[in-house]
Amino acid sequence: MYYVAAGSIPRQRHTQHRAPDGSLYAEELFGVEGFTGRSSLLYHLVPPTRTHKVEPVRKIELKAADDGLHRHRLTKTGGVEPKGDAITGRIPLYFNGDVVFGVVRPVEPMPENRFYRNGIADEMLFVHEGTGVCRTVFGDLRYGPGDYLVLPIGTTWRLDPDEGSDQRILYLEAPSEIEPPKRYRNDYGQLLEHSPYSQRDLHAPEFREPIDEHGDYVIDVRSVDRITAYHYHHHPFDLVGWDGYLWPFRFDIADFQPITGRVHQPPPVHQTFQARNFVVCSFVPRKFDYHPLAIPAPYNHSNINSDEVIYYVAGNFMSRRGVEIASFTLHPAGIAHGPHPGTAEASIGKEATEELAVMVDTFHPLHVTQAAMDLDDANYPYSWLPPEDEHEHARELSERGPEAFPD
Repeated sequence: MYYVAAGSIPRQRHTQHRAPDGSLYAEELFGVEGFTGRSSLLYHLVPPTRTHKVEPVRKIELKAADDGLHRHRLTKTGGVEPKGDAITGRIPLYFNGDVVFGVVRPVEPMPENRFYRNGIADEMLFVHEGTGVCRTVFGDLRYGPGDYLVLPIGTTWRLDPDEGSDQRILYLEAPSEIEPPKRYRNDYGQLLEHSPYSQRDLHAPEFREPIDEHGDYVIDVRSVDRITAYHYHHHPFDLVGWDGYLWPFRFDIADFQPITGRVHQPPPVHQTFQARNFVVCSFVPRKFDYHPLAIPAPYNHSNINSDEVIYYVAGNFMSRRGVEIASFTLHPAGIAHGPHPGTAEASIGKEATEELAVMVDTFHPLHVTQAAMDLDDANYPYSWLPPEDEHEHARELSERGPEAFPD
């Protein structure tokens, strides 16, 4: 990330910074990895330590579901009904020790006096549908369809959807930094010329004047297994200024510049962010390969040591059939997958694709939740059969009845 300064800050760090009335602003170091990672300095009207009440909110427990099978999965979330807000409405679908992700369809803003802070993980929100403002202690991030919102661990924020705007969001939590891939950065952190995006495309929050209001303000703080409410008499968005390298940002998937070649390029060219033991990739509209004998559809491949999840956002994914928008496919380690029957041949001669999707590749196995099981299409593992065989298989399953789908 690059350096940003906003609002009023002193000439040198850790020196007196005073208000017009002579009172001292409260400096806060906001940093990761102890005192050696990225950080910013925040200057508050009121020290951020002044809580007057701490109370429990709820426990958090992720449970893995098990149907006794290691198989490809298709999770259809298009029909998920809106509920709750950006936090209470979350539906976790997949998880391991490195990442948790799923969908949320908030139908209401968070209460006006309530805010959220994840104390154990960076958060990423990919906006599939809807508009609004993600308000943070650093400032505001206005969002719309196609925006990634990346919120560093410890950021105080709230999501305010625009009134009447239907929301559909892919959310992700990671107890490690979500950042641009290292191979696209030089020793100074600057994104390189061959990177699929640049610093210009990473938008810092729009700074706003500090809110100097008193009342009962609640920050719900996420820890390992619970959410705890911290009450304050002073509004938490009270910064007069901040500067540093650690801050929330917005990145529009439409600003991702796809890397293409003479033949089909492998998924790493689509990588957008990295974190510990997983990556996030963006499949965007792009020109196809230009070798005279190129096959634009991806070749069959085995995920020998990674699980691959794709979330389908828009368009027609060239190698898939029968996969609806707002669905996830999970292709776990050790099982080959590739283009569906007929799609490789059909891709030959095509000049471009209009597909839009987000992929999460993990390097440790993913668990699926019961919510994912409830949205699962049990026929998906057989979708690579030729059409005549697939129809015969479907008939056999129908004749076998419910026992064809183990609990």
